[in-house]
Amino acid sequence: MKNETTQSPAELVLPSADLAADIAFFTAVGFRLDQILPADNPQIARLSGHGLHLCIDCNAECPPATIRLPIDAAPEGSRDSLTAPNGCTLLFGEQTRTLPTLANYPFEIRRLADATDQVTGRAGMLYRDLSPSRFGGKIIASHISIPLGGPVNDMVHYHEIEFQLIYCYKGWVKVVYEDQGEPMILEPGDCVTQPPGIRHRVLESSDHLEVIEIGVPAMHMTNIDHELELPTGDILPEKEFGGQTFCHHIANEVPWLAEVGALFQSRETDVESASRGVARVKALRPNEAYSSSQKKSEKPAWCKQQDDLTFFFVMEGELTLHTLGKEEETTTNQLVRCDAVTLPRGQQYRFAECSSDLMLLEVTLVSRAA
Repeated sequence: MKNETTQSPAELVLPSADLAADIAFFTAVGFRLDQILPADNPQIARLSGHGLHLCIDCNAECPPATIRLPIDAAPEGSRDSLTAPNGCTLLFGEQTRTLPTLANYPFEIRRLADATDQVTGRAGMLYRDLSPSRFGGKIIASHISIPLGGPVNDMVHYHEIEFQLIYCYKGWVKVVYEDQGEPMILEPGDCVTQPPGIRHRVLESSDHLEVIEIGVPAMHMTNIDHELELPTGDILPEKEFGGQTFCHHIANEVPWLAEVGALFQSRETDVESASRGVARVKALRPNEAYSSSQKKSEKPAWCKQQDDLTFFFVMEGELTLHTLGKEEETTTNQLVRCDAVTLPRGQQYRFAECSSDLMLLEVTLVSRAA
């Protein structure tokens, strides 16, 4: 067996019409010349640097490549791209992300009846977008499903994210988290937060699994951890990841509560505490005491959205949503199962005509002082 230390590394082959010019270009941005041949009429040069091995070959029949290097490698710290003599493009720093800039966040409804086909995302899961505007990049809300259950083709990974929620809506899913003990099963109504940087893995699911995933910000990096094995064997519920702790909400262990005169009963979670005030999460259902004490002609009072935004997902049943515009005009929308609504700060709204089987998921991104 060949000794690994003598094996040639994998390399990126690049074309060249002027080898000397290409060598000068790449060495100027931090690559080191390692090999050149033949000596009398060089045709191939091998260089290394920035974790890459390049083979610049005058006889290579391949298109020029695009190479992304750290910003520190850019001449004089510039982020401008460079083009090598052989046509290769060098980019520096993080990938540019183009997101809409919104002066005012929109009031947004996403109806299941209007949904296009789901797209296949990471680990073969099917994604339905519940907030197309992404609120200018502030939030992503997804309705994720796995039609056929069994083992999930996932790897240990983590997210560079400010907040992430997984709420089990239908079926069950088996997941495992760094330093949180043995794998756990989420059933309908259960949820977890995935604090920044916590390693985790989806292991298995039932048929027809459906979860709601909320992520802040909308665009974030998912990193694969090839070294860590889960479970770790530790149970550290108070361990902080990016300033937050892991939250595992088990619905059947939490009672339904309602304030006097409230339209809804709520089942609270510990998400606000675990996320250090980034978000609040709760389930809502009609308050029978409110319904029986009110006249049918009496309308609920207007609510005004105080925080950055609130996201509602209709898990069961139906209701009517009234919204109040700037000119005091009222808009009425009928919402049914799997419809989603996102309300921006300052939006006035009220719910009415709730069916007895109504079940809502409410996720609020909490306003915090800068």
